[in-house]
Amino acid sequence: MGARPDITAWRPRVEGIDEVFHARFADHAYPMHTHDAWTLLIVDEGMVRYDLDRHEHGAPSSVVTLLPPHIPHNGDAATPGGFRKRVLYLNTAQIDADLVGRAVDRPVLRDPGLRHRVDQLHRTLALPGDELEAQSRLALVSERLAGHLRGEPVAPQVHDRRVAYALRDLLDERFVEGLPLRDAAERLHTHHTHLVRAFSREFGMAPHQYLTGRRVDLARRLLLGGMRSPEVAASAGFYDQSHFSRHFKRVVGTSPGHYARTGVATSRTL
Repeated sequence: MGARPDITAWRPRVEGIDEVFHARFADHAYPMHTHDAWTLLIVDEGMVRYDLDRHEHGAPSSVVTLLPPHIPHNGDAATPGGFRKRVLYLNTAQIDADLVGRAVDRPVLRDPGLRHRVDQLHRTLALPGDELEAQSRLALVSERLAGHLRGEPVAPQVHDRRVAYALRDLLDERFVEGLPLRDAAERLHTHHTHLVRAFSREFGMAPHQYLTGRRVDLARRLLLGGMRSPEVAASAGFYDQSHFSRHFKRVVGTSPGHYARTGVATSRTL
């Protein structure tokens, strides 16, 4: 009997991603099959060998693999001890259908910067509550994947102050309840990747970082006003207490509870 696989799969609350799939296989071999989504694969340990459209390919840990929808492929370990992989199944709206043929011809993308972005996206998706960050990262990943398939250079930083300030105004209006990236793009009549690039270029931070900062600022005021930490998390727009504590400590340098206690101690000495 083979070793039991270690598998985690979920559907995130992020438009454009149908499934996240993390797996460690010691001896599993995939038969020929298809998906109705784009398969975005990175390998963290070992190497995967697969056939795509009757041509053999390999997926070592240094590359990004993009398999197009509806094209048969298989897969098994090309190294002793199996492999560990992370997969995103992207719905077909993320990449133009006219690029399927190019993906069949060139499923292996040798781009360390892209691989790092995919890794960051997986890490963001692993913790609920950071949907705007995941949407922003997905937009840039999808743009770069399409660029590879078209043979286009890496997109340059863009300068668009009007769009950057308009997005900041929208985030200020909606920082507690949040604002999906595509909704903001529709309201500002631009593409969502352009929003991310323009905002980051103008303010030196990504939209999700600005949103988190506004939420933490509100949380600080509420904590010092005497509100209990669980109520603060909800009132400031955080997904749950863990999400709140993680971001609060990263920004402020201490936990919400300790921050609130220092405020109480200070008030008693006055």
